[in-house]
Amino acid sequence: MTTPALKYLCARLANGRRCLPVQIRGVAGATALQEERKYKTFDDLPGPSLLTNIYWVFCRGYLMYGHELQDVFKKKYGPMWKTSLGRYITVNISDVDLLESVLRQEGKYPVRLDMELWKIHRRKRGLGLGPFTEEGQRWHSLRTVLNKRMLKPKESVLYTEVINEVVTDFLEMLDDMRKMSPSGVMVNDLANALYRFSFEGISYILFETRIGCLQKVVPPETKKFIQSVGDMLKYLVYVIFLPSWTQNILPYWKKYVQSWDNIFHFGNKLIDEKMQQIEERLERGEEVQGEYLTYLLSSGKLTMKEIYSSVAELLLAGVDTTSNTLAFGLYHLSRSPDIQDALYEEVTSIVPGLAVPTGEDIAKMPLLRAVVKETLRMYPVVSTNSRIATESDIIIGDYFFPKGTIFALQHYQISQDEKNFPDPKKFIPQRWLRDQKVKNNPFSSIPFGYGIRACVGRRVAELEMYLIISRIIKKYELRPEPGAPEIRAVNRIVLAPQKQLNLQFLERRPIQ
Repeated sequence: MTTPALKYLCARLANGRRCLPVQIRGVAGATALQEERKYKTFDDLPGPSLLTNIYWVFCRGYLMYGHELQDVFKKKYGPMWKTSLGRYITVNISDVDLLESVLRQEGKYPVRLDMELWKIHRRKRGLGLGPFTEEGQRWHSLRTVLNKRMLKPKESVLYTEVINEVVTDFLEMLDDMRKMSPSGVMVNDLANALYRFSFEGISYILFETRIGCLQKVVPPETKKFIQSVGDMLKYLVYVIFLPSWTQNILPYWKKYVQSWDNIFHFGNKLIDEKMQQIEERLERGEEVQGEYLTYLLSSGKLTMKEIYSSVAELLLAGVDTTSNTLAFGLYHLSRSPDIQDALYEEVTSIVPGLAVPTGEDIAKMPLLRAVVKETLRMYPVVSTNSRIATESDIIIGDYFFPKGTIFALQHYQISQDEKNFPDPKKFIPQRWLRDQKVKNNPFSSIPFGYGIRACVGRRVAELEMYLIISRIIKKYELRPEPGAPEIRAVNRIVLAPQKQLNLQFLERRPIQ
């Protein structure tokens, strides 16, 4: 029986080069022909066939472990190869020097590939574009506004008090979770608890209000909001690879769009409430005070559509970045008692007794910062990033690629390369300390991206992780769950623990 899906695949295979984007079908024009004489082209690249790629991704189960497939393909095809899957034909880069070459040529307004499906939702609903979906000059103008009060270290420290308030509530929740376990020390499904912490923290910063993620009974609207974010990322995995004709047949597209609708409904409501509060203050002649959202609303530099979309996209960027990194970091600390002891000594020497760490204190804790860096090296939140050569043709190594070429930057494989980091599978935070740092290409680990398209919330995410890890280590000794197997990372657009993470939290005795 011939199915529509099989016909689609057969047509793709039969068309061969005709399936390629116009820009990659060969190099057109006199200039391109001249370049062809000097350089290799896309057609010269090795890589798996469409069917081979489908076999690895779907039959061998690498849909969720695509970050590990990077290593398989690099060993087979070398540091640069081409792939075809779904609607995308891509040049894959897994060599740090080649990756640097791509990013050095990304132009004034870098473009990522994987945001098109987000844009479709915005156009479908008549919404504005945010920092991940906007492009060109409008993107640059938007980022210029959003960067303020967020990206600079001195500005991110302003959120220390807000974050510490959320950390305090999280520690109370941890105590409750410990007491509920038979042993009195086990915290089950730690990753989910950290997800709730991250959600509450970034929401408090962006909406300037608590939304109840850490309450014993989470408000129904907040619970739906949290679920919608998770669903959007889950269904995005499917709609990326499925052809557009499946949207009216399979349920994934409808659920993907509905998840986005729920996200915007919740966020827009909180933004409107804050706007009303600001207007009421102004009518009373009062001074308008507040942090990030108040700044965006009162600056007059963004439309309401831009604010709605920007806050929604910043929120999504801030949740998984923090929660999954924390989960992997605490997991490795629990299995590395020597590192954990050294970190405890560092934290308590800077913040003794019952004192709560501040942004200034964090600056004096190199091992703490190294723990976060090493976790992000081993588990970059986004294992593969992308760039499109939108401004001009570019040269990578001895290859010529025309304008319009899509590049997949394999960050996970590069950060796991023995040439870049000795013993890459081992958790060694000390490799980031000044007196022990390995000399390598700094592009070997760039979990927050590079250049003007780097993560706008990087400093806030780092501050959240520093504050919560330091306070957890100060209060608890971490130990792994007895008999638990090693945790493997799974790719759900972002890297996450593949199974439930349970850890023992043994309360430390106060120093007399």
